[in-house]
Amino acid sequence: MAIERVLSGMRPTGNLHLGHYNGVLKNWIKLQHEHECLFFVADWHALTTHYDTPEIIEESVWEMVIDWLAAGVDPANSTIFIQSRVPEHAELHTLLSMITPLSWLERVPTYKDQQEKLASKDLSTYGFLGYPLLQSADILIYKATQVPVGEDQIPHIEFTREIARRFNHIYGKEKGFEEKAEAAIKKLGSKRSALYQEMRNAYQQSGDAEALDSARAMIEEQQGMSMGDKERLLGYLEGGGKMILLEPDYKLTPASKMPGLDGQKMSKSYNNTISMREDVDSVAKKIKTMPTDPARVRRTDVGDPAKCPVWQLHQIYSNQATQDWAQAGCKTAGIGCIECKGPVIEGVLAELKPIQERAAQYAEDPTLVKNIVAEGCEKARKLARETMRDVREVMGLNYS
Repeated sequence: MAIERVLSGMRPTGNLHLGHYNGVLKNWIKLQHEHECLFFVADWHALTTHYDTPEIIEESVWEMVIDWLAAGVDPANSTIFIQSRVPEHAELHTLLSMITPLSWLERVPTYKDQQEKLASKDLSTYGFLGYPLLQSADILIYKATQVPVGEDQIPHIEFTREIARRFNHIYGKEKGFEEKAEAAIKKLGSKRSALYQEMRNAYQQSGDAEALDSARAMIEEQQGMSMGDKERLLGYLEGGGKMILLEPDYKLTPASKMPGLDGQKMSKSYNNTISMREDVDSVAKKIKTMPTDPARVRRTDVGDPAKCPVWQLHQIYSNQATQDWAQAGCKTAGIGCIECKGPVIEGVLAELKPIQERAAQYAEDPTLVKNIVAEGCEKARKLARETMRDVREVMGLNYS
């Protein structure tokens, strides 16, 4: 079975909050134990909308990495890096821009949506128009097979697949593909070489799907073989050529169930967030002043939990017995709103406590954080260089 490689990034534009933790980070933490994962700080992407306030980006980069580590993203199980520290992203973006029709960028749904939402900013820049292509370069340079996204980002992955198809169609098979594939077969050793040829023949001559799966598994298990040679063997196996850029699939992220303090989606733009490193008093104050069912003007008025933002938080942070108590108390006016908010405050603080303790340890040791990122950048750059070597070669830029 082919190795799944997951890639995801986040723009550094301010403090991370519980919406980020529940909507993105919990998913990353799960994925890092299932697949090879690369997670990156998308600082160039932040410049597409915050080019006039770079100080926000600079302040947020390291703080965001600390939040990731504190939440449980583990550098032993995933690669954490900063986009701008891997300049190959920019190179691939530039080279892909040579073959990308302008109309493809203009029709990306988020282009007009974001321009309308951020009407106060001048977004008539190439950086903003071209950011889906930079996003494609981010994905394609690592040959990512899966990209976790929300539904609104699916068009970006479809766009990336189209770019990969167009590139592969224009530049086709690499020169001398068959000779390189034959050379790669010899690197398997005599016994495995013979087995590979046998399985290749079984698949190509009689469509033996089991032989195809076995050959793929054997190739993936090869230690010390370059990614390029593995791809040549996979392409030769199926009778095609080496695909220079791999078409990724999207992996739909479970929708975040984290409501904001006003019942809307938690978002900085709504000013309804609890940040991951918010202090205890501030968290308690924010929840105590949350709006409740408008029908409960007085303590003796009965309410409807379905109309109360606090109930949405009970559904995340309270056990069944507490939820039953809150439901009954609200509907009968048996409890007041402040009393109802007590278990929610406790639940939120209990979730934040271990995160904040780990964050404090990382914040006290900035060298450790920088070393983790430096190591991640090195790993990412090694993968990126492999792809760029192939891209330059087929685009006639591999001068010797």
